[in-house]
Amino acid sequence: MNRHRRSDRVSMGGWNRLLVVALGILLVSWSGPAASAFWSSVSSNGAAAKSDALAQGSKPSTSVTGTNVSVTWVASTTAAGRSVTGYSIARYGAASGGTRVPATGACAGTVTSLACVEANVPAGTWYYTVTPMLALWQGQESARSVGNLVDTTAPDAPSLTVPAYVNKETANKVPVDVAAEPGSSVTLTVAGTGAPPMTRTITSATSTPTTVVLDLSGFSDGTLSFSAQATDAAGNTSPAGVATSVKDVLPPTVSVVQLVNGGGPSGDGKIAAGDSVVITFSEKLRDSSICSSWSDGTDTKILSGLTVSISSGDELTLAGAACPTFRFGKVALGGTYYQSGTLSYSGSSLEWNPATKKLSVTLGATVTGSPKNGSQTAGVANFAPAPGLTDAAGNPVASGSATWATSRF
Repeated sequence: MNRHRRSDRVSMGGWNRLLVVALGILLVSWSGPAASAFWSSVSSNGAAAKSDALAQGSKPSTSVTGTNVSVTWVASTTAAGRSVTGYSIARYGAASGGTRVPATGACAGTVTSLACVEANVPAGTWYYTVTPMLALWQGQESARSVGNLVDTTAPDAPSLTVPAYVNKETANKVPVDVAAEPGSSVTLTVAGTGAPPMTRTITSATSTPTTVVLDLSGFSDGTLSFSAQATDAAGNTSPAGVATSVKDVLPPTVSVVQLVNGGGPSGDGKIAAGDSVVITFSEKLRDSSICSSWSDGTDTKILSGLTVSISSGDELTLAGAACPTFRFGKVALGGTYYQSGTLSYSGSSLEWNPATKKLSVTLGATVTGSPKNGSQTAGVANFAPAPGLTDAAGNPVASGSATWATSRF
């Protein structure tokens, strides 16, 4: 009989322990996930239980590479020092408030390490949190990380400003102006013939043009192609900005200087109104280097009302051009056409024909001074260009004597 009562007491003790555990589970369930507690039996008799609280997660550190966000954090434990079993990672679109978005990829679910990388994060500014987990229980969500800008928009193509021509004087110091998205890295490439492409990097571009000075003397004459691409901090690469220059380092030369009779018997050898000097060049000159008010082009241009003067040394010069800046030079006539006084021809003209590359001076009808009356034998005339007279690229016309066919007025 006593034996039965002892057996009943043992059975009732087991039920009491089960009841305590069940009540503990119910208490935590009623409190919801925010209870952040782990209940365990601490007494062999089942009469007592205590809760072991999960601490708040540590504020994570983050960094962005392209569209990947790296998240790291410090390990969490319970109040009693128990290690947690993992962490839940989330992000928000604002520093406070907003919708909780569970992290994806390697940061999805329960992460058991102390770091993860969420790949292919949508564009925006994101703030990350870490929540410690212990089995089915979760602790308090951490404070949010600093904002992480994920940028998926490529920069605009950089703007490039290059000189229209690269000449002999500038080939080793060509200025190139580059403007791009502020903070981006710009790769500038120059290609042409005669040398491998050249590359330069601007590490931190600005919207205000940065000038890069390049030595392009290794490239052959011809077209130089410039290309610039910007890469922003997120790794997005822009379309290419492009530009071209023409490299020309060969100076123009005088092909021929011809004295043409136009005012008297053909080839009479005497200087007179209507006679002309025709200078032919190896290439087209820059129109504005002759007369600064001229626009460069292919049309023939004429200056009237000039005065041609012939010195005692039989050198022909021009004056009176209606130009802010006028350049010509002088022609050694190669014969004796001057006799005395100030020999000049008013009402003269100068014609420039870019198509034929001929610069022609025609003597006017009003004459002062005395030309030589005797007929001159044919000689070789020579043109000495004025400083600043250049080709389209800005190369000055080469000075120096040349051997041409003889001619006379």
